[in-house]
Amino acid sequence: MQQTGTPMDWFSSPQHDASIMAAWEHLVGGGEWHSADVRSVVDDSWQRCLVGHVNPGVDRAPPAVAETQLMQWRDANARLVSASLPLMQQTRELLSQTGTVMLLADPDGLILQHEGDMRILEPASEVGLVPGCNWTELNCGTNAIGTALTLKQAVQIHGAEHFCAGIKRWTCSATVIRDPMDGHVLGVIDVSGLADTYSRYSLALTVSLAGRIESRLAKDAMERRLRLLDRCASGFGSHASDAMLVIDDKGRLVKANPQVVPTLRRLGFDVNLDAGFVLPGLDTTADHPLTANAPPWLHYAKVETLREGSTVLGFVVVIPGTGNVRGAISPSGGRDKLRSVHSGAGAFERIIGDSRTLRAAVDKARQLAPSKVPVLLLGDTGVGKELFAQGIHQASERAEGPFVALNCGGLSRDLLASELFGYAEGAFTGARKSGAAGKIEAADGGTLFLDEIGEMPLDIQPHLLRVLQENEIYRLGENTPRKVNFRLVAATHRDLKDAIAKGSFRMDLFYRIAVTTVSIPSLRERGEDLPTLISYWLGYLCDCYGLTPRSFDAEAYACMLKYEWPGNVRELRNAIEGALLLAEGTTITVEKLPVEVAAAAATAVHLAQGEMTEPVMATGDSLKTAEAEYIRRALARCGGNLTQAAAQLGIAKSTLYEKLRRYDLIAAVSDVRRREARGALRAEAGRSG
Repeated sequence: MQQTGTPMDWFSSPQHDASIMAAWEHLVGGGEWHSADVRSVVDDSWQRCLVGHVNPGVDRAPPAVAETQLMQWRDANARLVSASLPLMQQTRELLSQTGTVMLLADPDGLILQHEGDMRILEPASEVGLVPGCNWTELNCGTNAIGTALTLKQAVQIHGAEHFCAGIKRWTCSATVIRDPMDGHVLGVIDVSGLADTYSRYSLALTVSLAGRIESRLAKDAMERRLRLLDRCASGFGSHASDAMLVIDDKGRLVKANPQVVPTLRRLGFDVNLDAGFVLPGLDTTADHPLTANAPPWLHYAKVETLREGSTVLGFVVVIPGTGNVRGAISPSGGRDKLRSVHSGAGAFERIIGDSRTLRAAVDKARQLAPSKVPVLLLGDTGVGKELFAQGIHQASERAEGPFVALNCGGLSRDLLASELFGYAEGAFTGARKSGAAGKIEAADGGTLFLDEIGEMPLDIQPHLLRVLQENEIYRLGENTPRKVNFRLVAATHRDLKDAIAKGSFRMDLFYRIAVTTVSIPSLRERGEDLPTLISYWLGYLCDCYGLTPRSFDAEAYACMLKYEWPGNVRELRNAIEGALLLAEGTTITVEKLPVEVAAAAATAVHLAQGEMTEPVMATGDSLKTAEAEYIRRALARCGGNLTQAAAQLGIAKSTLYEKLRRYDLIAAVSDVRRREARGALRAEAGRSG
């Protein structure tokens, strides 16, 4: 999360303490108040405290937890403490000269460690600024630790800005520490002292130290991953026909071999193994790591826990290859009855939809596939950019070579560099003895797909540009180039020309990767494909889970047609899968849809009442019948007026013409108009009689 507000909003202003105190007294007294001296970050926190019924008379944090509990909390946050404590100790002399203490808290606001001027230990103990005490906003009102956790950003709170009266004689600055792998908050670093120690530099100190802690955590994470990969290296060669994934102790994907995606598809699962993939349902503390939340396909796999002493390093997941998978899944009855369109066809054939914009994008990608030039895919998150990239690869002369994908977002700079370029022996602490090839080398003779290339750090971009220009690569820590021959397909949801203007993307790299571009339409741009997609995914997922055909009732179906699907096809598939698993019978109701989708009910009532009197079945045989009937009823309501019918259906008039021809509904238009004419004549005759 980026820092909000202007720079002047980030810092406290001690000279306004009296005005802020007066505003606070009016606030807690229930009176009207207004003060331009109260920063928005403080005002918002005060309001949260009022809503949360925080007692403004509180003079300290709740009592500290017992020492044994504190030790348990420290153990649970061992990596954070290990990375932070040496850096905190380095500031001891500086803090002792400024009369301040530095505090490390966990993501729940519990103080784990302190360091600094022990002369203020007594007043700090009086308010609970010591290990074991919890400083969330709901416990202690507006304060740097709790407010930083709430906002997930750096914040400074001074004197009267505190919500609780007993803490107003303190000044504090804090910022969050984030996991360098996925960005979630790991804890808070805080500098606190009595009000007369106020300094703007305290906030800068916390931000600087948080950055150094995150760098240590990133280095530690990389070294742990490399040790994990070293333990698994031999397995990648011995499991030639098996699918193999290496997962870290948090369930995050470290490496997967090329057999994973096709093997999972044979099992009936379309799993997106991007850089943000996290495997749910793993319990690192149990002898048998699978829990009830584990995805169904994981029960066909052998899961091995890798440890360093008593510490879990990660997991190796092995799914039997083609010859063994069928034997493994045949007793389940139905899982092997997969749709041929999904398991056997090429990537282009697995792109569902007939809208003009989508087919134009597919046709252009298919036309570009045989060439050797780089292709840049443009489109929102979830539109299926990797499926287009796979289609380009499969339709190219490199189809027999490897298809290697890497998401440039969600990885730290150092990890992305090593993943992309590989590294030499001894390139850094923890590097495996023989070094390691990167994704570029792995794609030699095939296609390299770089997703979210707009997120690539600026200092890595010239190295990629050189690889594209010279067809050679230097591993990290190596001085000898290696020849590579691959075709680049890149993708982004960002406006790269805008990024160039802002200085975050190189113009020369842009023109190198964007020799040709393909714009993939978002789902809201091809709403006419929704009935097809809904029917396809519901039928496909029923097959995957071995369920009898399910259907949406009229209201739920209308909600899905009206919702804009900002997450595109990926969001649509997830919504259908979740609703399907929650359904209590063969009919899926609106209550089973995600809240944001169900909210579309207010604008979809007219569809639920008039357009559909029967649920839409999700079987392959009924797809065309359902859509044709849907159009026929819209024509009937509009008296055969195609313009009105297209508007009600939410599609272009030209698209409606195409569907009328495809479903042979031209005669239905004439029938509707004749019935309307006969009805008008009868009504006129009745009035005349």
